[in-house]
Formats: sequence, C-alpha cells, structure tokens
Amino acid sequence: MKTVHLEITGKVQGVFFRATAKDIASIHKICGWIKNTNDDKVEALITGETEGVEAFILWSKQGPEKANVKHVKVTDMELKEFDSFEVIRWLRH
Repeated sequence: MKTVHLEITGKVQGVFFRATAKDIASIHKICGWIKNTNDDKVEALITGETEGVEAFILWSKQGPEKANVKHVKVTDMELKEFDSFEVIRWLRH
C-alpha cells in the first residue's frame, strides 16, 4: 500500500477532471479524495496498491479529454487509510 499527494496544474478545472478521476480511482481500487484549489489547480490524496497508485498518477498526467495538464507534483506521504474515494466540492467566494 502507498499514499501520495498530487498537485495537478494546467487547464484542469471545468473539464470533468475530478469526476473522471473518481472513475479511474474505482478501476484501480484507489481510495482518498480529490478537489479543486483556489489557484486553479487540482489536488488529490490517494491510497492504494502501488500498481494502482502508479496507474492513477500516469492517468493524471494526461487527464480527461478536455484537460491540458502542464505538471503533476507527486509527494510520497505516510500511509493513510480511507474508506472510499471522494470528490470534494466547495463554493468559490
């Protein structure tokens, strides 16, 4: 098992990045969360088997069809367990 934090930059908001990420997480049995940030990035904290985590990272470097990913910063974290994969939604102020 492995936990990583992802910070994804580029055109990644308003392109179904989080919704598609939830589908990819389900395929690879990934748990954790994903959310938009105030500075137009997408942030995720994910846990899963190493192969699944690596597959999710690889997908995040491309994203969904309408995304234009510029960079994915991956940081290894202390193992954290989650019960599911959640899309965190918030209202912009």
